[in-house]
Amino acid sequence: MPGTVVLAFDKFRGSASNADLAAAASTAAGDAGWRAVTVPLADGGEGSLDVMGGANKVTTVPGPLGRPVEAGWRLEGRDAFIEMAAASGLLVVGGPDLNDPMLADTTGTGRLIATAVELGARTIYVMLGGSATTDGGLGAINAMPTAARMKEIDLVVGCDVETGFADAARVFGPQKGASPAQVELLTRRLERLQQQYLDRYGVDVSELPGAGAAGGLAGGLVAVGGRLESGFEMLAERARLDEVLDGADLVITGEGLLDAGSFRGKVVGGVHRWATEVGVPAAAVVGDVDDGAAVPASLVVRSLVDRYGLEASMASTAALVAEQVGELLVEQELLLGGRT
Repeated sequence: MPGTVVLAFDKFRGSASNADLAAAASTAAGDAGWRAVTVPLADGGEGSLDVMGGANKVTTVPGPLGRPVEAGWRLEGRDAFIEMAAASGLLVVGGPDLNDPMLADTTGTGRLIATAVELGARTIYVMLGGSATTDGGLGAINAMPTAARMKEIDLVVGCDVETGFADAARVFGPQKGASPAQVELLTRRLERLQQQYLDRYGVDVSELPGAGAAGGLAGGLVAVGGRLESGFEMLAERARLDEVLDGADLVITGEGLLDAGSFRGKVVGGVHRWATEVGVPAAAVVGDVDDGAAVPASLVVRSLVDRYGLEASMASTAALVAEQVGELLVEQELLLGGRT
């Protein structure tokens, strides 16, 4: 008989949320006779707040370009969960064409942190990703409580990249609408800022892997006492992925684009690693596979673009993912030869 499958999807950016994918895949698993356990995941970027339980607070803060935005966040007792993209994200300004990369700042994220402190939070998780900003976190710092006050707060910063602080503009600036000339200006600004952080706070972020996440917000938060953690690891632990994998017969994960970065802090690579450690077979259903992706031989991968073509995969992502999940479950059942 079929066994237990763990469905641990990240979002497919722009086409399906992790929750939508989990629901569709769960239905497919049930139709195939499998017991499905859904664990929607994220890597610290957009969608992370949903994994944490969703927003139960809304605060009006300045958006990246100063216009007010109602940003959702979560408060559980003395723990606060903030997704920086809700206040300072690229989607808030309407995408790169409507962004001003030289002016966009993280003031709104800093206001959310300040509000959380005011409401009694003592541990604050800030999830990075999807930012419109390259201000090195200066806007956030200026809007936060003093560095002395923040020493009383456990500030945990979840990120999924290893980009250096001053490299943030070159790596991510073009995605935020920055021209080549603006990238150079932003890079020089970050170089000056990292020296200012060293002089003011005694913290050198220049060689810190990941400090460039969210346009340098990661480095700025570290400068005032924050600590960087893997966003995936943080969320997987909260979801108790290790317990869910115990006794599972298969885990299926997925994300929009499988590339080299997928195995450096992203959901697919993380799930595959956790599954491998406990001896659970792993598969991934993804939107597309980049040519530079070094896929481990132990990970079975299905690409929607390869199977259905680009237009079809974007039109009905969740349904097509569910179809591929169903096929994978049939294959796994045949491989197990009735041992599940």
